[in-house]
Amino acid sequence: MDELVFLGFNLDAWITIATVLVMFTVLLFTKLRADLVFLGAIAILFVTGVLKAEEAFSGFSSTSVVVIGVLFIVVAGLTHTGVLQWIVKNLLGQPNSYSKAVIRLMLPVAALSSFLSNTTVVTLFVGIVKMWSKKLGLSPSKLLIPLSYASGMGGVCTLIGTPPNLIISGLYADNTGQTMNILATAIPGLFCLAVGVLSIIALRRLLPDRKVPESAFETTSEYTVELQVPSDNPHIGQTLGEAGLYTVKGGSLLEIYHFDNLPSPVTEEEFILGGDHLVYAGQIDEILELVKTHGLVSSDRQVFSLSEIDHNRQLHTAYVTFGSPLIGTTISESHFERDNNMTLVAVSRRGKRINQPPRKVVLQAGDTLLLECPPHVKTNTEQLSSQLHFFDNEQLPNIGSKTLISSFIMVAMVALSAFGVMPLLQCAFLAAAAMLILRCCTPEQAMKSINGEILMVFACSVVLGLAIQKTGIAERLAYGILDICGTNPIVVMTAISLVATFITEFISNTAAGAMFFPIMYQAADQLGYEPYPFLIALMISVSSSFATPIGSPTHMLVYGPGGYRFSDFIRIGLPMNIIILIANIFIVNIVYPLTPIQ
Repeated sequence: MDELVFLGFNLDAWITIATVLVMFTVLLFTKLRADLVFLGAIAILFVTGVLKAEEAFSGFSSTSVVVIGVLFIVVAGLTHTGVLQWIVKNLLGQPNSYSKAVIRLMLPVAALSSFLSNTTVVTLFVGIVKMWSKKLGLSPSKLLIPLSYASGMGGVCTLIGTPPNLIISGLYADNTGQTMNILATAIPGLFCLAVGVLSIIALRRLLPDRKVPESAFETTSEYTVELQVPSDNPHIGQTLGEAGLYTVKGGSLLEIYHFDNLPSPVTEEEFILGGDHLVYAGQIDEILELVKTHGLVSSDRQVFSLSEIDHNRQLHTAYVTFGSPLIGTTISESHFERDNNMTLVAVSRRGKRINQPPRKVVLQAGDTLLLECPPHVKTNTEQLSSQLHFFDNEQLPNIGSKTLISSFIMVAMVALSAFGVMPLLQCAFLAAAAMLILRCCTPEQAMKSINGEILMVFACSVVLGLAIQKTGIAERLAYGILDICGTNPIVVMTAISLVATFITEFISNTAAGAMFFPIMYQAADQLGYEPYPFLIALMISVSSSFATPIGSPTHMLVYGPGGYRFSDFIRIGLPMNIIILIANIFIVNIVYPLTPIQ
């Protein structure tokens, strides 16, 4: 019996298409972890028979995925020996113009991102850029988007700079038996970086001038504080006016919550009950005098003073990440404070403090939270990092001899691979071992640096690319593109790169790379050209996501600190997408001329 075919696709192909579409929908509109969503997609393809067992789990043994896992350890060694901090300290300087500031910022960031995780680099630079921008008299929002863009453009300059490069180069090796040089994308990547830096300078008026979120927390006169009436308080039964709690020194009463947790009208005649919560706004240190004078207590051990009234507690700033389970909830309806021994003091959104009780604020992605915490709070735990991102408590390592040792290890790893002395995988294993043996990082730090969720996404992305190729989707789409674009190879390369750039604005660049590899590869094959230059163009395209904050994890990292809006990325990002696409196609065809298959 002939296999059922509809619109050129068989049943396996339609199952794959439906699975991919559902997967992207879930990633865009739910808070489910990306690794679980990808794993679920692979499970569907395996259970329905689209993929065999060895195919469904082939991603976990993929060379490119293993390299990524080993590189986590290499990056841990560089991070814990202060290499990044030394570079930041010695390279930023004091430029006297915006153009020079952009150059002094973007070039070091791009260089670091060529060999390190761009997320790690941006995390380090965010706090420093905020302080640096104040010295330069600039709004951080003028520099944080260029920071994120630089990390992405720098990452494409080497195969190890960004995961899609490793995924695409690994798939290329699997299909052809030939390996790409670690510096294969260096010249095209550097050209696009130069064009990108000049474009940022030329388009700087499109960058927003936002008030930074922390500015809302610079004075305690704008804070709210919640105090509670204990059951043995002598003022129970009196009105607010009689007890002297309606008009107080240094502030005003905003709301009163009785036992039913519903706000009551704030009038002088409102009676006080045991357990009442009183929300005041004003000068916090003066309002807290009510604890002594009126027998009130801080609700949930709250202490609100930038000078640390209680020396066992201190304030930290955190940003609500995209995909955080806190989005759409209030702190009062969750166990966040109790589970993490923290108390929410204030909430800022787009640089302005929200003028309502902070524990009643419905949180949004990018909100800035001022939290009262223990002095040695561990803000890098897996549970916390999935909800918030902290910037103000980084412990900077000492810079010394190990800084030079770890730098030498990294340079040696790149050199051995670039000159073909040994494959990248072996180089990465040797570098990771050297980092551990020479104590650039401890075994505990090395293991903590390996991000299982990211590796799962990478492995599953490889398998998705395999499914797209096996079911004939890639070949069919390649033919469709050729029907529309004709047989001009540059037009076909541009069309696929354009679609890839658009798609990567909404999904991970790793997934986009794995998805578009078979399409680009098949298109080149059908045209009769070597796929190498087509794939170099694809590498740059899937990492050129500038127009949405969800297009890259680094955009998410700067979204909150910069006080940005979603539209800010669209305004500057769309022109950048077009400019870099043109630069990409131009330079790739200069460096790697199209060669017909012999």
